[in-house]
Amino acid sequence: MRDSQMPDGDLLVILRHGPHGSSWLREGLDAALVGAAFGREVSLLFMGEGVLALLEGQGPGALGQKGTGPTLEMLEMYDIEALYVEGQAMERYGLEQQDLLLATHRLDDASIAELVERHALVLTF
Repeated sequence: MRDSQMPDGDLLVILRHGPHGSSWLREGLDAALVGAAFGREVSLLFMGEGVLALLEGQGPGALGQKGTGPTLEMLEMYDIEALYVEGQAMERYGLEQQDLLLATHRLDDASIAELVERHALVLTF
């Protein structure tokens, strides 16, 4: 992705944890929704195990954790449309865009660094 295609934004939320095993992913998604509800322009970057949250068919976790699918489906309602994935993580897990619940932009390491630089506030979960 070229820099002219990446918007400057208020808030970038980086999601590095998978959908189950901890509350980090859910907390990051909640932070993004709260930021958007308060008028922030929010971008999401799914990195590492975080890309697994975008797989269709996510169910509840073993300890009663809610699935993330319903929250991900709400992103558009909150005008969170800038969704990015780490290209290396997609390759590591053998994923392609058609495997994901939502349309995303695939980024290499240099583009990720640029994305981070373009946001005033960055939160990592």
